Amino acid sequence: MSTREKILKEVRAAFEREPRINLHRYPVHMDLANGDLILEGEMAHVAAKKIGLELAAVTSGVRGIVDRLRVVPAERMGDGAIRDHVCRALGQEPALERCVVRLRVDDRVETLRESSFDPFTTIEVSVENGVVVLNGQVTSLSHKRLAGVLAWWVPGSRDVINGLAVVPPEEDNDDEVTDAVRLVLEKDPFINAGEIRVSTRDYVVTLEGLVPNEKVREMAEFDAWYVFGVDRVVNKLQVQD
Repeated sequence: MSTREKILKEVRAAFEREPRINLHRYPVHMDLANGDLILEGEMAHVAAKKIGLELAAVTSGVRGIVDRLRVVPAERMGDGAIRDHVCRALGQEPALERCVVRLRVDDRVETLRESSFDPFTTIEVSVENGVVVLNGQVTSLSHKRLAGVLAWWVPGSRDVINGLAVVPPEEDNDDEVTDAVRLVLEKDPFINAGEIRVSTRDYVVTLEGLVPNEKVREMAEFDAWYVFGVDRVVNKLQVQD
């Protein structure tokens, strides 16, 4: 067996052992080129995608990953509709009121909202095949993370590539991640954030507390997965009797 075949076999075996990844229902095409593992396919949800990337990254012999994994959207939407929803969500978010919001379609850029505060704080949105790309710059890691989650929350989003720069740069740490997850849970209208405790260690987020049902338990976990920089989520939330 060649080295390439051995690496691909190990990655596929790791995927098959992981209960949240269903290769039979959602097959993933894998290939290896110059040490870079190429993953392409559709995953059931954001947790499956992020777990898959983590499993692939720790496989011996994998130097880099080309991520072409997409998430099955909650609702099939065209790129134009997704762009409109993302821009509306960004424009209506009070925490991002200082941001200029722009929309890019091919080589055309349209300004949807100007800002009288800081013209250098800009979020530019583009969408291709359900993948939302955010470019520009914001003033904090919290703003970067919140913008990314708002894009993930659009039902048609299949992936979010968060290319927002933070200016001036901030040093990231576990406390920043914890604050961002708490903020996102507070923004989610379906979740009572006051009943959920959030902690982070080495970018692994742990959720504890009580939720009314299994659906809310899953939603809270996915909210944490949506946050930029989160490597893993440990869901210890308990469903109330």
